[in-house]
Amino acid sequence: MILKKNFTKISLFFLACASIILFTFTLFNYKNTNSNYNRIEFNGTPQKSQQNNAKFNKSRNQKPDQNKQNNFNGLSNTPKNNSMVNNKNHQNNFNHQQNNFSKGTSGKYNIMIAVYSIAFIILSILLYYFFKHKNNKIIYPDEKFIIISLLCIGLFLRLFLSIVTKSHNDLNLFGNWANAAANNLFQIYSSSKSVDYPPLYMYILYLIGKITSIPGTSSSFNLLLKLPSVIADIITSIIIYKLCKKYISPKTALLISAFYIFNPAIFIDSAVWGQVDSFFTLLIVLSIFTISEEKLILSSILFSAAILMKPQGIIFLPVLFFELVRRKDIKIFLKAALAAIITAIIIVLPFSITNGFTWIFKLYTNTVGEYPYASVNGFNFFSLIGKNFVKDTNTVFGLSYHIIGLIFIVLTTLFTWYIYIKADDKKIAPAAALLQISGVFTFSTSMHERYLFSAVALCILTYIYIKDKRFLLLSLGFTITVYTNIHYILVYSNISSFNTMLTVISLLNVLLFIYLAKTLLDIAVKKKTYL
Repeated sequence: MILKKNFTKISLFFLACASIILFTFTLFNYKNTNSNYNRIEFNGTPQKSQQNNAKFNKSRNQKPDQNKQNNFNGLSNTPKNNSMVNNKNHQNNFNHQQNNFSKGTSGKYNIMIAVYSIAFIILSILLYYFFKHKNNKIIYPDEKFIIISLLCIGLFLRLFLSIVTKSHNDLNLFGNWANAAANNLFQIYSSSKSVDYPPLYMYILYLIGKITSIPGTSSSFNLLLKLPSVIADIITSIIIYKLCKKYISPKTALLISAFYIFNPAIFIDSAVWGQVDSFFTLLIVLSIFTISEEKLILSSILFSAAILMKPQGIIFLPVLFFELVRRKDIKIFLKAALAAIITAIIIVLPFSITNGFTWIFKLYTNTVGEYPYASVNGFNFFSLIGKNFVKDTNTVFGLSYHIIGLIFIVLTTLFTWYIYIKADDKKIAPAAALLQISGVFTFSTSMHERYLFSAVALCILTYIYIKDKRFLLLSLGFTITVYTNIHYILVYSNISSFNTMLTVISLLNVLLFIYLAKTLLDIAVKKKTYL
């Protein structure tokens, strides 16, 4: 009787213990057998640190027009006919340089993660149906114990995946940056031409570089590089849980936070690939929910930090502007602007002493023009019409793809503002942010596979504040497209402009945007919400 009554707690306890043991065992063996892990070359051959850094930085700085392999994203350049051609020379070069995620041990986990993802999506659909149509009478005996257990399992499984999935090219790059930052943080932009990220994350890499300079810690280099994003996943899950518990119910909070904790679209980016999108998404989530909580000064500080983390933060900035305009208070507007400027100065100034006061503008300008293509492996409208890795200077109806992309950015932002005006409510902020990233990713140029990553968290945040169940469907839809896009590019790294998976997922992203737009028109204009 006691066992039956406490079955959920006992099961979670054993799963949490198992995840901790699995991670500890893997870490112990990893430390004793993979001391050169962070020095694995792209073809899987261990190399000396200096050789690896020199070779990687050299390829990192090559422009796509140079007819050479671009190692940063595993991408080929675009030939003169402005279309992507997978010829034999390119394929041989690509196979030689292919990251070892798709090989050996990592290849095994690649298959396991794919199977897990399919099961996760099926289970999520069943839970949504159950959640929507059934009178759920399930009682959770110890809510606090359950959420702590779920977070513990999610954390240690991510740490386990961080170890067993091998180094990708981008992680090698972050490792090089961490070493350079540890040597001289404020001269990193002048000493390493490969650094094209804004300065906020350089502070994180500096700490990682310093930690791994301590004797006995270098074998954990790649784990430490992935750790900020892994921790960001867990913090975002906690925020989702607390907000959902506050505005909906503890039961729903457990289900939705579990959906995010174990979402394959989230951990494939942070724990498997080692990208920083989870850290960036945490900043965006904090920036947006502080708007809905009427903390606009704090929101402006967080937005400034997000933009100095990744340039894509600019996509979300109009949401803060819309709320400031809606408030019609010039004092708050000026305070928010001042707070953002001071934050930017604090982050940027130490680097400006060495690099001059205009370096940050040059950095953003160079980053914007780094990939002049209609699509850069982002499964969106341009990929749907066969323009993946086609130069954005190509024209249709007398307009270049670049200009068309800019027009769509303007139209998306204007439509978002229209929704904001019609809703006239601070709680629409997460929905506005979701509309911005979905619209810009789907219809603008130069989109990478990871730029839609924040959509899953923003869908959940929107549901919490608006309580329309259609956003749960959207969160599942974006989980499918984000995961598939990232998985496909991570494993294959390079695909043709005409590919079945690319076409299907690109079409789904277009349909998701249309469904999102209709849903927000219902809510903001027709005042119809499906609870």
